[in-house]
Amino acid sequence: MDYQAILESIYSEIQPFAKQGSTAGYIPALAAVDPDQFGICIQTLEGPAYELGAAGTRFSIQSISKVFALAMALSLEGDRLWQRMGREPSGSAFNSLVQLEAEHGIPRNPFINAGAIVTADILLSHLPGAEAAFLQFVRGLCGSDTVGYNHGAAASEQATGYLNAAIANLLKYHRNIHNDIAQVLRFYFLMCSVEMSCRELSRAFLAFANHHAPFSFPGAELSASQVKRMNAIMQTCGFYDEAGEFSYLVGLPGKSGVGGGIAAVYPSRYAVAVWSPRLNAKGNSVLGMKALELLTTETRESIF
Repeated sequence: MDYQAILESIYSEIQPFAKQGSTAGYIPALAAVDPDQFGICIQTLEGPAYELGAAGTRFSIQSISKVFALAMALSLEGDRLWQRMGREPSGSAFNSLVQLEAEHGIPRNPFINAGAIVTADILLSHLPGAEAAFLQFVRGLCGSDTVGYNHGAAASEQATGYLNAAIANLLKYHRNIHNDIAQVLRFYFLMCSVEMSCRELSRAFLAFANHHAPFSFPGAELSASQVKRMNAIMQTCGFYDEAGEFSYLVGLPGKSGVGGGIAAVYPSRYAVAVWSPRLNAKGNSVLGMKALELLTTETRESIF
């Protein structure tokens, strides 16, 4: 498969959509990002990587970090994790208070904000130095010791994160937060602020593409079965309330973030990361969604 030629073809095809959407204006640090950037990288299990555009430019991965947090929490908690959150698509906005209240403080899945805040609480309970341990884990996955938190972006989110604070307080009311709320929110915002490039993200997600083998990195060890189940949750819950559309158009397990990034895997073959900051109404990258749709269409490589 000539992935490089396919990427170049895709880049030409997505140009009519280049000005659609806008950055996540409700987070000041993201609103300031140049919206007219695009990068993509495919990292194959066999070794070769193929990239185009700003594949080496780091950006705030935001909710993509929830995949890494879930891997750590699942390694530490096993199936006990599912007593505190579900595995179902939300069908509602990723920051919905209404659904969380109706379901008595049990988040629908680990990829909506409420679920990720509970995951942050779990990591804090298990790990004395959770902030350092999480960063070490991510660095190990992507093979770069310079990946780090953007403390300015985290502070920006915390300063305007009223809805996330409300979610955390509602979780605490229902006894689904065990640690101090301020500490949990600080850690949650830090995880979202991690900056990585498409090149680094595709390397990090390669571990999830290899779902026939156990997952073993400093900070998390998962069985092949658990990695497979993480892929299932990415497939059904990884794109806010647009997961069905992503499955229909793209057909890969993955996770998006409001920083404009999307990371996905074609099991047993490759991991791919794409970044473009302009988002659609559901919070997913316009060009990222379109590029991955064209990728699986032109290669005929999807899980379906």
